[in-house]
Order: sequence, then structure tokens, then C-alpha cells
Amino acid sequence: MTTLEQPSRRRPPRPSRRRAIVRALLVALVGLLVFLLGIAFSRALDERPKSGEPVTTVRTLEPRSQEKPARTVTETVTQP
Repeated sequence: MTTLEQPSRRRPPRPSRRRAIVRALLVALVGLLVFLLGIAFSRALDERPKSGEPVTTVRTLEPRSQEKPARTVTETVTQP
């Protein structure tokens, strides 16, 4: 049997306790950063300038005077 064929007797290294704590703190810090960015974004949206009140314009249209027609034509239509 060659050394390549022999099963390994060593166990894979376990992550140390310190490394697990650092990883957990890093995840918590990133989560806190994302949370704070969300709050900042929502405040920026709330503080944007509001559009003004709608402006309604009311005006009265005067009717135009009508002149008498020059001549009147009457047509009679008969249908069969």
C-alpha cells in the first residue's frame, strides 16, 4: 500500500472557539450596519421636500354674443 492509498488518521481541524466568537461578532456587526443603513434610508425618504398643495383656478367664461343669421333656410325631407 502506498501513502496515497492509506486512510488519513488525522482528524480535520475543528474551528477554534475564538474563531467562532469572532465570526459571530462579525455577523452581528454586519447585521447592525444593515439595520442602521435601513433607518437612515427611511429617514431620508421622510425628510424629502413635500409637493405643494394643488392649485385650483376658477374662471367664468362669458358667452359670446350671437348675430342673427343672414338668411334662414328650411328643408323638408320626405322618406318613402
